[in-house]
Amino acid sequence: MAAVTIRSELRFILNGKDVSLRDVAPDQTLLDWLRLSCLLKGTKEGCAEGDCGACTVLVGRLTPEGGLVYEGVNACIRFLGSLDGCHVVTVEHLAAADGRLHPVQQAMVDYHGSQCGFCTPGFVMSLYALWMTTPNPSDREIETALQGNLCRCTGYEPILRAARAISTYGGTDKDPLLSERETMIARLKGLRDGARVEIGEGKRRFVVPASLDDFAAVLETSPAATVVAGSTDVGLWVTKQMRDIAPAVFIAGLDELKSVTVKDGTVSIGAGVTYSEAVSVLAQHIPVLGPLIHRIGGQQVRNMGTIGGNIANGSPIGDTPPALIALGSTLTLRKGAERRTISLQDFFIAYGKQDRQPGEFVEAVHVPVPAASEKVAVYKVTKRRDEDITATLGAFRLALAGDGTVAAITIAYGGMAATPKRAFAVEAALLGKPWTEATVEAAMEKYAEDYTPLTDMRATAEYRALVARNLLLRFFVETTSGAASAQVQRYEAA
Repeated sequence: MAAVTIRSELRFILNGKDVSLRDVAPDQTLLDWLRLSCLLKGTKEGCAEGDCGACTVLVGRLTPEGGLVYEGVNACIRFLGSLDGCHVVTVEHLAAADGRLHPVQQAMVDYHGSQCGFCTPGFVMSLYALWMTTPNPSDREIETALQGNLCRCTGYEPILRAARAISTYGGTDKDPLLSERETMIARLKGLRDGARVEIGEGKRRFVVPASLDDFAAVLETSPAATVVAGSTDVGLWVTKQMRDIAPAVFIAGLDELKSVTVKDGTVSIGAGVTYSEAVSVLAQHIPVLGPLIHRIGGQQVRNMGTIGGNIANGSPIGDTPPALIALGSTLTLRKGAERRTISLQDFFIAYGKQDRQPGEFVEAVHVPVPAASEKVAVYKVTKRRDEDITATLGAFRLALAGDGTVAAITIAYGGMAATPKRAFAVEAALLGKPWTEATVEAAMEKYAEDYTPLTDMRATAEYRALVARNLLLRFFVETTSGAASAQVQRYEAA
């Protein structure tokens, strides 16, 4: 690899101003910097864990194709180190120079979308992000955009009315972030100098690699470093657990990890691809994954979190691994210049332990597209439907022989063991048997051999065991009833 230029400062744009920072800690959040250093108090701290949306700001970033996209993100768990080459937009930037409110703000005023006002800036920024791409959204699009914004006062209906009315106050053609987009693209490209960013030493050191090869080299020399992609998990390590993440390596800006390709019946997803970036392709080729992704966090979390990070983190309640295991996915792991491919189900060894060598990282996940004749379903069980962490998640893939017997079946669960895990005993009890209720009920007895779930704040062990069994029965009903084709793609909280 050619020699890499080192830069010792972060460079990004805040609202309209260029920012250069040298004294930055690895765990310094965007929220704290905005409020404490910039005195921009419109961005609020509510939960400090990416749930309430009061801290929502927009981050504009160049796409690999050279465009510019603005997305709502949670400033409370977004680290400054991830912002090199980006454009940060806060609520203070919306009003015109003469004080006139932005259409989003004026609609919120006129439709009484604010009561105590604490959450209002976050709602404004989420609606702004939606309005820029969808000026006349449907109710479902509005609700999806606001999944990550919580309000204790209004009951949401005034906010929804405001969201429907925004375009009556002005068109997007006059919006600065849209009308001045080419100018901003040029400014952001000017910040890209191809250099590696290195700031601090010891407990204050972090790196922003210049390229994928540079990332591999950095991780080889610092195998104990914390790799930060979307920070939807790592952010909570800092804000809730007070963990030390230094040295940290921020990889959100690596275009080489942003590819999504479809070839020979397989969808390949780079480890840096966010849920928002992946959802359209996955929903097109594997429809059951679309609704699942829309139930992962709120829109801000989906804009930040990556599928590769969800896998690499190894959480037993991660939403994507069970579904990807059921689909027969594989991983590309890289260490230095060497790569290897393994089955995703073999990647998870024990709680907090994966088949990953020091200095090795997840580069891509490869997801086979199911055959048209196969039946696939994913069921996420939570206390509330939106923006909730999984209690139990079951994923199923079934192929039937011509005589109605089970030719192949893969069943995987999250929330039932120390890792995402296959139900091998249940699968064996079904394989080669007729796909009937009697067969399924007999196989349900085998769950005790596969899983010994725990009791925690999300569910009791008994509840998880019962729900896991019933999800298999639900899958049977939905794949044998006349409404199966419609029902099998539904995702409901139990």
